Amino acid sequence: ASQNLSEEFAKAAGQLKKEAPRIQFGKIDVTHQHDLRKEFNIRELPTVKFFVDGSRKDPIDCKGVRQASAFITWVRRRTGPSTVLINSTDQAEAIINADDLAVIGFFKELHNGSVEVFRETARDVPEMPFGMTASKDVHADYGIQKNTLVVFKKGKPVHNEVLEDGRQNKLELTRLIKTFTLDLVTEYNLETSVKIFDVPVENHILLFTPRNSEAFSAIYENYTAAAVDFRGKIMFVLVDTNETRNGRVFEYFRVREVDVPAVRILNLTSDAKYKMPADEVTVENLKEFSQSYLNGKAKLHLPSEEIPEDWDKLPVKVLVGKNFDKIVF
Repeated sequence: ASQNLSEEFAKAAGQLKKEAPRIQFGKIDVTHQHDLRKEFNIRELPTVKFFVDGSRKDPIDCKGVRQASAFITWVRRRTGPSTVLINSTDQAEAIINADDLAVIGFFKELHNGSVEVFRETARDVPEMPFGMTASKDVHADYGIQKNTLVVFKKGKPVHNEVLEDGRQNKLELTRLIKTFTLDLVTEYNLETSVKIFDVPVENHILLFTPRNSEAFSAIYENYTAAAVDFRGKIMFVLVDTNETRNGRVFEYFRVREVDVPAVRILNLTSDAKYKMPADEVTVENLKEFSQSYLNGKAKLHLPSEEIPEDWDKLPVKVLVGKNFDKIVF
């Protein structure tokens, strides 16, 4: 991953050198630069930081950007306008149809808090074009009446988010918009794993099930239906338990074959894991589990090994999760 990112970074530097010669690109091997690693609090590698006006303080993190084209867009949006101003429906159509994904902000006037949050969000999502408009004609042509952010996929609107001053922040909008770079349910594999962790959604729900089981299509349909309500809040991931290359994921979640189909929620920040209390993978059970987690009411899942047969034979008893409460309390 580091090698690929380094190559893309170099490619972006070469292209930007012509149009923005004042922007300098540098590379540091922090394995030999311990002081710099400590000063800039580098925990993950590779890390890209953007220093502004020659100051060492508070550099801007460039997260989840992995391709030269996205690097170039990210830098352009940091040093110039982050969105395109749209004055006509033709202009809007051109942006919407130029890429697989596009984001348009429809505003009654271009000087309010929501506009600023929209502009800031555009700076952090260089993977897709952003446009904004205050044109009444464009609003009318798209049937928009309030301040609204619309995500377009392959030329068609797939999400409308009404924007109110102070209601949404940049991180929430960034999470929501970035989830559209993935499918509603993303299957975990070697190719998608990097993309899954690049999207800044810290709550992941995982369905562990064999793809070739008779019940798979019904379970998958329920899982996808439940995912709609939680876009931007919980990322829905599918793990095929028949795929041997996914072994590390099962190990991490301590999910054995007897458990499938199993549903777990993982908080990436705290590493806390939660197990769906119900056995059946229905839309209702999935929604209830997801909502209880977001409300802070889901019970932590503490996996336990089996109780050893000779746990009480010696003066010092052997305790595991399954007999801890009973013996200690």
